[in-house]
Order: sequence, then C-alpha cells, then structure tokens
Amino acid sequence: MANLNGHEGGNAGNGQGTPTEPGKGRKPHAEGVEGRGQAKGNASLQNTPRTQGREGVHSARERIRQAAKTDKGRRFTALFHHVYDIESLREAYVCLKRDAAPGVDGETWRAYGEQLEAHLVDLSGRLQRGGYRAKPVRRVLIPKADGRQRPLGVTTLEDKLVQRALATVLNCIYETDFLGFSYGFRPGRRPHDALDALSVGIHRKYVNWVLDADIRGFFDAIDHECLVKFSSLKTMTRSSAKRSMKLRPRSRGLTSFSNHLSTASWR
Repeated sequence: MANLNGHEGGNAGNGQGTPTEPGKGRKPHAEGVEGRGQAKGNASLQNTPRTQGREGVHSARERIRQAAKTDKGRRFTALFHHVYDIESLREAYVCLKRDAAPGVDGETWRAYGEQLEAHLVDLSGRLQRGGYRAKPVRRVLIPKADGRQRPLGVTTLEDKLVQRALATVLNCIYETDFLGFSYGFRPGRRPHDALDALSVGIHRKYVNWVLDADIRGFFDAIDHECLVKFSSLKTMTRSSAKRSMKLRPRSRGLTSFSNHLSTASWR
C-alpha cells in the first residue's frame, strides 16, 4: 500500500466530511451523464465559513477521495484520526438537524452547543483513547398508511455526531465507485434531484417503461456480517468492528450497540 502522511495506506491531513458535495460552478456526475444543466436542488450545501482548520479538513478529504479514485484496489488504514479531529467533529455538529428529537439522554443540539468546545475536546479524547461508548438507541414506532408501524431508532446527539464524522470519511472512499445516475442516500443529493433526472430522461430519451421497486424491511434484515466483509474490501477492519456493528434489543423500547466503536479498527 502507498504511504500517505506517514501512515501505511493512510491518508494525509486531519479531517473528515463530505467531499462529494457538488461545489459552486461544478456539476455532479449525473448532470453530465444526463446531458443537462445543474438542477436548482443540486446547489452546494456549503453553509459554514471556511476557516484555516476547515481548509485543512477539506484538503485531507480530497486527498483521500483522489487516492480512492486513482487506485480502486487500495485498502485504507489510519483513517480514525480523521474522525476524532476537532474540526471534523465541529463540522459534523454544525450539519446536524437543530430540532431533531433527543435520544435517551435528552441532550438537544442547542444544549450541547452551549459548551461546544469543551464537549468536542472531551469527545475527541474519548474517541482517540478508545473510551467512547455508544449509548442505547431510543425506539419510536411511526404509524404507516397501511396500518402497520415502522420502528425508528433515535440515537443520542453525540452518537449522531460521531456517526456523521465516520460516515463522511467512508464517503470519501466509497463515493468514487457510484455512477452518476445513483441518488439514494448520497451526500449533496436529494429525492427531488432523482425525480428531476427521471423527468429529463423520460422527455429526452425513448422510454417504454419505468420500474418502481422497493426492498421491504431492508434495514431491519440487513446482514451485518456481510456488511462488515464488504467494508473490509477497502478499509482495514478487525474482528472488533464486527462486534460494534451488531445490535441487540433491550427492554423499554431501547436498542443498544453490543460493543462500542472500536478505535483500533480504524487506525
């Protein structure tokens, strides 16, 4: 593996984030494929000032993305410092929904932000030394139109923050494998963008039929072992990562991670 910033197979810089957001004046891959201009809904999501620290974070993400793009067979290591970096965690906090329902600890976005710097320093330290523990997930049942109920897990604010920071690092790697016409759960893309692309395709191309399909209960029945194996194709993970992926139900409507996020899995 190539050596980036002194770590075997690592990645230069100290950051995480969403490197694949369509920037100002730059069209997402799909726009080129579909032969049209950028949709209004595909504008840049950048809404925070770029400090010197954030510039370093974004530069690091870009280097990860370029490494993943140029070497499809690369397996990345030394990723975890991109997650517990203070600037990375701060950006993840800013991107969270302000009015989202709190988790089991009752912590809200605004309350956490009253002592944001102290909280971020503490969280970063716990992540770095392996002391971070994910809290139980509060389960809420949402009524569906057909009378059934859809279970929804409400995580704590701090867990959301860490998850977002980690997911953004992984996005730098896996986003390079997606094709331009893929819109599902991707950074900087919304369902309205997919509908817009579909509308353009129908009007500009010869279309006989449209397939609308959904995988029932996908997130309820997904095989975590298979998911970990898939992620290990590009990231060096250990057996502890498998334990951190598993969920077990608890009483009183709670779901808990069976093990904490293992820092050793991503170093």
